Amino acid sequence: MRLRVLLPLLALAGCASPGPPPPALTRPPPGVEAPPALLPPPAPPLASIAPPTASGDMVFDAWAAEFQSRALAAGISPQVLSREMAGLTPNPRVASLDTVQPEFSKPVSDYVKGVVGPARVEIGQRKRAAMPELGAIEDRFGVPREILLGVWAMESGFGALQGDFDVVRAFATLAAQGRRRAFAEGELIAALKIIQSGEQPRAKLRGSWAGAMGQTQFIPSMYLSTAVDMDGDGRRDIWGSSADSLASAANLLTKAGWVRGQSWAREVTAPPGFDYSLTEGPRETPIEWAERGVTRADGLPWSGVDSTSQAQLIAPAGAGGPLFLLFPNHFALRQYNNSLAYALGVGLLADRFAGAPGLVRPWPQETSLALVDRMTAQRALIALGYDPGGADGVVGLKTRSALRTWQKAHGLTADGYLSLEMVGRLKAEAQGG
Repeated sequence: MRLRVLLPLLALAGCASPGPPPPALTRPPPGVEAPPALLPPPAPPLASIAPPTASGDMVFDAWAAEFQSRALAAGISPQVLSREMAGLTPNPRVASLDTVQPEFSKPVSDYVKGVVGPARVEIGQRKRAAMPELGAIEDRFGVPREILLGVWAMESGFGALQGDFDVVRAFATLAAQGRRRAFAEGELIAALKIIQSGEQPRAKLRGSWAGAMGQTQFIPSMYLSTAVDMDGDGRRDIWGSSADSLASAANLLTKAGWVRGQSWAREVTAPPGFDYSLTEGPRETPIEWAERGVTRADGLPWSGVDSTSQAQLIAPAGAGGPLFLLFPNHFALRQYNNSLAYALGVGLLADRFAGAPGLVRPWPQETSLALVDRMTAQRALIALGYDPGGADGVVGLKTRSALRTWQKAHGLTADGYLSLEMVGRLKAEAQGG
């Protein structure tokens, strides 16, 4: 997710004094023709660049015409820009997928149970034993092989499901829509830079509808900055090389702050009467949490590294489900996907790949909440004087924090867990019931 730069050889004069270069390097004196090598080729005017073929979509064509100057300013050559934009049309599937909001919110328990299944665990354990390159990657980057296998499993089903969208066309579609234009244009320019470098052709740049590429699903800018050639063939091939893919993932996690030897999280238990408003709140060492009655669910002692690390307590399925202390490595995992459920999936898969048993406290049976229910709860919180961060149906940290405050004020278990019962209570109070 990095370009190699070829540095020209410089002829150094032995006794040149410091200061600006002599005028002959930029413009020859009158009557003297400068050697061609010393004169940079003039940049072609924008009007000389062939415009992209009209797609028939007025919004897309207007964006494409405007995008040319920004791409040229970012260092894309006129030849590459003209070639790759020629005949480009928006992808209606990308446009549709980018605007769809799920009607129902999948409970975290259903998500995790779906990804940490016995078949996937068996594949991961088999690959852990059969891939000698994992040892070298782990030694170099300090990220456990089980974590890398967990990322690999979650991102592409161990490389089997990489996506077949043309990344250039996908980002052009997203940019033209305008909802995330700056991001999409930046990634489109990064994809064009990959092509321009010669490291990978456009035909290789295939991925998801959102532009994530290869076995470990890197967006183009991350490929330029972070991808690794682990197999030594001179190309960073995150599509065809598992060694390059997993080393690139390890490099990303290292850059995100992965701490060698530290856990990603541990399941814990809390005593009766525990104040659940502390969830998603303070970060304290396991020793400090123990003073509040929070201990490891498996009864084992904390490692030296973990015992001095700052950890955050979470109850992702409410007080009735498993509890976890999250270590800084958990938040490094969320550089891949800033989702609690995703990071739990990767980490719990990694634990199972290493031979650990399942959770001590099982996931409870949860009920999916419809979009209207989530929005109703948020509107009720707003009406009652609590700030959930808007009424968009996305139950994020601000919504959970507002709910915890409301629950605590009403003498309820303040775990911030939005159930159908909580939706009903909030709605009734907001309506004066």
